[in-house]
Amino acid sequence: MSSARYFRECVVRPNLHTKPTNGVCPGYLQCNLVVLPQGQIAFDFLLFCQRNPKSCPLIEVCDVGSPYPTGIAPGADLRTDIPKYSIYRHGKLDKEVTDVIDYWPKESVAFLIGCSFSYDGELMDAGIPLKSVQQNKNVPMYKTNLKCRSAGSLKGNMVVSMKPIPSLQISKHVEITSKYTHAHGGPVAVGSAEAIGIKDINKPEWGEAIDIANDEVPVFHACGVTPQSILMDSKVPFAITHSAGYMFVTDLPSRMGV
Repeated sequence: MSSARYFRECVVRPNLHTKPTNGVCPGYLQCNLVVLPQGQIAFDFLLFCQRNPKSCPLIEVCDVGSPYPTGIAPGADLRTDIPKYSIYRHGKLDKEVTDVIDYWPKESVAFLIGCSFSYDGELMDAGIPLKSVQQNKNVPMYKTNLKCRSAGSLKGNMVVSMKPIPSLQISKHVEITSKYTHAHGGPVAVGSAEAIGIKDINKPEWGEAIDIANDEVPVFHACGVTPQSILMDSKVPFAITHSAGYMFVTDLPSRMGV
């Protein structure tokens, strides 16, 4: 049994892991989850992912009604194998739960989107510190003024995550992350938060604030929370997603295609 499968089945499924998944199972691809009712809204979201691959690098789409991502994690169950889920109704967060067995619609489509946590292992191997992992915190995530391409009823702006990176290691960070196009790729901005519409870097909309030392520079990457923000802005009647920072760990190598 791989460490990823063990984590899903023996740690997450029995609710033994209640924290974000940054730093978990290095070397395995992590994914964001979006579950939508079958029909026009699911088609619009598929089109949205195709038009916005930086924010929504699509890894897997399950069969209608199926919670089983057999192509990327045989034996996994998307209803139980993520540490925390968010349920949205008419564009508002209704509740957060540790499984969605009672909420999963029979006629639904599940989408899995690559996550930047996937390259954390390579960054750490390269000696680039990840303060959120070191401080046992969730990553900070922010709404921006960077507009996504609309698709049908879905429209809105990109959400980004932030990592404080030592200034002397910025080029190495960009070199490593840019290879992971299936997990948001290289940064969308380096340095000024104000330039992308972030008013206060100490007040993220999701996750936890991380201090930035004098020798560090904030580096911003497209984030898989973008769909949650888009679904809220578009007032979608019903959706299930992972909770920000709590990912689905697949059996795929994080460096797939690199």
